[in-house]
Amino acid sequence: MTSTHTALYDPDGRIEAEVPLDREAHQHLVAAVLGWDGDPGLPERDYQQIALQLTGAARAVAADVRRAADRLPDDHAARVLAEHILDETDRRLSAELQGTVRCAQGRARLCRALYGRLDRLAEVTRPVRAL
Repeated sequence: MTSTHTALYDPDGRIEAEVPLDREAHQHLVAAVLGWDGDPGLPERDYQQIALQLTGAARAVAADVRRAADRLPDDHAARVLAEHILDETDRRLSAELQGTVRCAQGRARLCRALYGRLDRLAEVTRPVRAL
């Protein structure tokens, strides 16, 4: 039987850089999770699945933040701050997923912060048009 899958070798992440994030879906999930007032009473596995999806979103946005920061000079304040945020992101994402509201909301806050940093980096790296 032959496989219908193709393995890609992309150590520089060029393919990933070309695929746009589904930002709207991520933001809806973030808003829903952060909108929980207390425990909505979901099963533990549902919280784990939500946290897992938010973890994937956070990793994808972090990769975009890294690419945007890498376009700035090493000593640029926005790059230094982005690198600090990325270090904190790595630390937080290395924590084991829990099937809790707290874990899901922590991942949602992380996604929100990363999208905010990505937006600020986009403002800094946006080319200036001549008049």
